[in-house]
Amino acid sequence: MATLNLLLQSINNPASIYVRFRDGKNIDIKIKTNYLINPANWDVSEQRPIKKLLKNIDLANLDTDLATLKVNILKEFNKSKGLRKINTLWLKNVINPPIEEEEHPNRLVDYINTYIEFKKNDVAKATIVKCNVIKELLKRYELDRKSELLVKDVNNNFKVHFEKYCLKQGYAKNTTAKNIRYIKTFCKHAKANGVETHVQLDSIKTKYYKANHIYLTDAEIKRIENLKDAELTEGLINAKDWLLISCYSAQRVSDFMRFDKSMIRHEKNIKGVLKPLIEFRQVKTGKLMTIPLHKKIIKILKKYDGNFPRKTSDQRYNDHIKKVCEKAKINELALGTKFNHETKQKETKKYPKWKLVASHIGRRSFATNNYGKIPTSFLMHMTGHSTEKMFLTYIGKSNKDIAMELTNYF
Repeated sequence: MATLNLLLQSINNPASIYVRFRDGKNIDIKIKTNYLINPANWDVSEQRPIKKLLKNIDLANLDTDLATLKVNILKEFNKSKGLRKINTLWLKNVINPPIEEEEHPNRLVDYINTYIEFKKNDVAKATIVKCNVIKELLKRYELDRKSELLVKDVNNNFKVHFEKYCLKQGYAKNTTAKNIRYIKTFCKHAKANGVETHVQLDSIKTKYYKANHIYLTDAEIKRIENLKDAELTEGLINAKDWLLISCYSAQRVSDFMRFDKSMIRHEKNIKGVLKPLIEFRQVKTGKLMTIPLHKKIIKILKKYDGNFPRKTSDQRYNDHIKKVCEKAKINELALGTKFNHETKQKETKKYPKWKLVASHIGRRSFATNNYGKIPTSFLMHMTGHSTEKMFLTYIGKSNKDIAMELTNYF
């Protein structure tokens, strides 16, 4: 019959509590637990803390833990007898069960969920949305290839086939390049967590193609400013004012549409003149921003008794600013891409510019129109770009454009 004893092997304080487990002549195991006690508080015959000392909460808890440990060992013995080898390792694992490493999925679509769980508290909400968008795209890609895509399948061959699939589905080349970079990030994260990856993972390269950047020129912005409110509906007046605010603040719609007068403060500049600043945290990057308020924005705020215009949804804002630009006769033909609802395909061709206007245009217009007029470092502070390379790609400046700007200094 199995017997279990608790004992001390030291008179030093504190002393470790040992378990001795025996069953017949062949099994006699002794192992140290993680529990400690002052030998003066130990009842050798009862194999527990001295009963009269159990008013002490720590000793009472220890007594309960040891009783539970004994029950658990005997339960495990009854389950293991005849099925597992009863030895020191068995007893050690019963007393201190090994922590099993979590096994992560090797299917890429499933691993994206793991990635999101890891990152949900460290990245912007927009990044999580983007991860889910790519996950759904990969599900459709799996249906097309008629097989699951494993993390270890992401190699140069995958890159070629995925680009072809995305092109066929009407995705822009730069969108696909960005998606592949995200996919590499997922795979590298999986690799760090023990999931098998392909040896070619690090060698997968993507490049961004020069895009047609649509922006409003200073003259076109002036035409929008000159539109009379009497010519517009209430919704278009509201959209016009937000569009001008975006053109003079260089912020994303997710940021400027949250502007509130409580974010404004006034500080003295080097000449001692009070200047209005607005402070906010960018939704996409989480970066704390403090930027000056342009005098044109101050003029708009006066119209609303110091407040910003009425907030509106992104979709309604996008629809309304197209109509505002149409009213301002921004009809110059520009190369752009629009979705054709009849053919269900994206079409790249020349359209009247007002048709290509979207919520991002104010931010890009500010950066492009002021490039070469305001030091690039100051422009990057306004837009929140981290590197000059990213900023120049954003505004679509070519080497020739930059060279021509440099001629101003020679």
